[in-house]
Amino acid sequence: MFLKWRVFTTYIIVYIFLFPLQNIAYAAVDNTYLAELIAKSRQLGLAERPMWQKLGHYVPNLVFSGVHGLVDNPQFYNAPDGKYNPQSELEATLASFYSDIEESNEQQNPQCLFIARFAWLNHQLAFDQDRLPYQKCARYQKWYSALNPSGLSLIFASAYLNNPSSMYGHTLMRVDAKDQDEHTRLLAYAINFAANTNESNGLMFAINGLFGGYPGAFSILPYYVKVREYSDFENRDLWEYQLNLSPEEMDRVLMHAWELGSTYFQYFFFDENCSYQLLSLLQVARPELNFTNQFQWWAIPADTLRVVTKQKDIVRKVVYRPSSATTAKHRLKQLADSERDIVRKLSIQDLKINDPMLSALPDERAAAVLEASQDYVSYRRLTEKNDVVDSSMLARKLLKARSHLNVISPSLEAPVPETHPDKGHGSSRLALGAGQSKSNNFQELQARATYHDIMDSDNGYIRGAQIESFSINLRHYDFGETRVERFALIDILSLSPRDEFFKPMSWKISAGWQRTHSLNGTEPLAFSMNGSAGGAWSNEENTSLWYALLDGSSQFNSNLGNGYALGAGASAGLVFDLRSSWRIHGYVRTLRYFLGQLDTSSTLGLEQRISLGKENAIRFDLALSSKLLQNYNSFTLSLQHYF
Repeated sequence: MFLKWRVFTTYIIVYIFLFPLQNIAYAAVDNTYLAELIAKSRQLGLAERPMWQKLGHYVPNLVFSGVHGLVDNPQFYNAPDGKYNPQSELEATLASFYSDIEESNEQQNPQCLFIARFAWLNHQLAFDQDRLPYQKCARYQKWYSALNPSGLSLIFASAYLNNPSSMYGHTLMRVDAKDQDEHTRLLAYAINFAANTNESNGLMFAINGLFGGYPGAFSILPYYVKVREYSDFENRDLWEYQLNLSPEEMDRVLMHAWELGSTYFQYFFFDENCSYQLLSLLQVARPELNFTNQFQWWAIPADTLRVVTKQKDIVRKVVYRPSSATTAKHRLKQLADSERDIVRKLSIQDLKINDPMLSALPDERAAAVLEASQDYVSYRRLTEKNDVVDSSMLARKLLKARSHLNVISPSLEAPVPETHPDKGHGSSRLALGAGQSKSNNFQELQARATYHDIMDSDNGYIRGAQIESFSINLRHYDFGETRVERFALIDILSLSPRDEFFKPMSWKISAGWQRTHSLNGTEPLAFSMNGSAGGAWSNEENTSLWYALLDGSSQFNSNLGNGYALGAGASAGLVFDLRSSWRIHGYVRTLRYFLGQLDTSSTLGLEQRISLGKENAIRFDLALSSKLLQNYNSFTLSLQHYF
């Protein structure tokens, strides 16, 4: 009797409140059966099940009780309050399955538009096809057949500092087809999430991306297009994590990808970004997967990768795909200096293919030179560094000359890095330390939200690349004062080694608050913006990296003379690895402030880091500084923990 009453009242609610709110044309609705389905869904608590929450992209509210959906396209939710009410959305979704919309290129029936929801609800409620007729979903079936899927791979593109949207790296998902192997994976399709914008100004992209100024959308495109963009144009190594999913789990992910293909989210650079949304898609594979709930404030691609790989038995195989630049550098490294000189001259057409310098080499060495030359010319052509008349023709000539040499080339693939990106240190860091500044003892707490600096271990990261965001230093001095010593919004440093073939610019940009000295004797917390540009070089063993930069600096605080200080100067330094666990960085910096508060400051510094395993390190910093005609010495000894 009680169940019948619930069915009856549910039917009344559906009829009075749900149907008038939907702009969907319905076929003949079996209201009794719909009421039964809704009653059963309530009895089973389906709206509270993890899978329904994932399919609706529901997350807990930060302040008040309840949940909200992250999808920002209102058409994604069938109920007027579906974004905030999973139960209402489930019932409206069941009602929508009776729609008589006929599939066309412009529209889909809700059973097909929300095909993952339909499949899951059908599995839970066992729809009676006679009472709820099934749709054929021809468009989805055609799409699925074109993919011909046999598996999924999570792809990680390494960091690219010259693009704000990719400076932490990028993730996407590849659909591996049944008839493809490791050599033909480029022909697969990839599922990508990105901000939908044509913005070319990197600063404006970063600002709008911070505050959700762009819609973010899923798209599917040939994998080779992304490989060409990342590996060839941007020189980013790719890591392919082939996932160990059952056919049913793979199909569930693809069905949900189909659902998301027609909607959009607000794109947020730090949290609801490409990596977060890929996790939200992947976790529908299994009810027990809860990837996204570990990222409340920010989602760094490398961190999201770690969360996936920590899941037991989810990664089947890892494949490394070096960029065109990595491949060219490795081939060039195998050559003698005289052979490298021939490669350089061939690539800029200072040397003809039939020159005696090349023909005098043994066939094996001539082949190595021609192959390295062809790789380097192709790299320059792909990166649009066309400083020769016809680089395509030159590449063909090099290949033709190589074909005339009847020798087999040894395998010269770039070696796989010892540490995969998911095995590096955690991107967040806490440090406890003590030290002395101007003869005053202090204790210090340092916290960094993200991600890596040049003194951290490079295992799993790019050597010479530093990105720090939201880093704060709190100090308590023995004379009783506790204060913020430094708060960095962003601190980016790119030290890319130069040689006769590759000549990247090294640069630095930072913004935040830093203690400084004023003419009235105080140490105000001044807002500062700094920028640098120059060059960096490395030894052949890649154990040392030295650099020279031209610097610009600006500081703003009412306690400074005229309220600000603008200056320029230079800096130079050497980063040297005494051993794999012991890094030393010595540097010198001088700045002349010529506007506002006038001063010539200089600093001579020494930093050391000794690793205590992957997630812990000891750090020692020493600085001898001169500011406003006074000398200041300081040192800090700290214990760092990465997580």
